[in-house]
Amino acid sequence: MGEKQTMRVALGLGSNQGDRLAQLQRARAFLVGLSHEQWHRCAPLYETEPVGCPAGSEPFFNTVVEIEFAGAARTLLRKIKAYEQARGRDLNAPRNAPRPIDIDILFFGDLEICEKDLIVPHPRLAERRFVLVPLATLEPHRIIKGTGRTVQQLLRELPAGGPFVRFVQQEW
Repeated sequence: MGEKQTMRVALGLGSNQGDRLAQLQRARAFLVGLSHEQWHRCAPLYETEPVGCPAGSEPFFNTVVEIEFAGAARTLLRKIKAYEQARGRDLNAPRNAPRPIDIDILFFGDLEICEKDLIVPHPRLAERRFVLVPLATLEPHRIIKGTGRTVQQLLRELPAGGPFVRFVQQEW
């Protein structure tokens, strides 16, 4: 058997329940543990307005972590979902319900994947300021498949006055 191909993967992290910072720090440690030779990069931490969430939802902490993953996207997704559930996320809750941790695969190398429960690049990446702002700190010139535009271009094209995204801290 040949060696598994290693892919650069960007993951969007969010939390709006409990100790948001601690949730993201634990998730980062989990993801770094999955990374080939523990390589990773982290975007700054941002506080963001909940988008599409029930009324009264608390603000999120959001960021992006990049890792190098040696395996299939489906394998990574299974590991992420098991982690989220172990950390208290109800995987059967309605979409956009408040959650202690949310991890989304934003891109997986240059692959395009379109399966029932796995779409890469993330299907709403281009419209989410809370993802594009931190991603732009790591990959401003990356062209997002299916859009033909860079992360920086997508961010500039978002309508002004959208949901707030506030810088919290560089190192977290």
